[in-house]
Amino acid sequence: MSFIIGTKCISTCDTACVDACPVDCIHGPIDIDGAGAEVKTLDSIEGLQLYINPDECIECDACIPACPPDAIYEDEDTCIDHEGNDESVKKNYEFFGMEWEG
Repeated sequence: MSFIIGTKCISTCDTACVDACPVDCIHGPIDIDGAGAEVKTLDSIEGLQLYINPDECIECDACIPACPPDAIYEDEDTCIDHEGNDESVKKNYEFFGMEWEG
């Protein structure tokens, strides 16, 4: 299980969660290793979001209170329950070249 960033992050990409993460597991919206650094260099973040690497996340919970749009869920099931589908979960895993086996 991993924390998941949901649809509320789309077109927001607030990097406060990145700054709060002690293991630098939050990446994107383009670079899978960049810890959100490219957000400040993009002309537009329309349609983009950040992602949490499930292999790096230690589930410490530091990112949840730091996220201004409340886009981070504590696990896949909670994300699915709140968003009504598993699209955010799938996108999160696919961003890192993984397949979610829900």
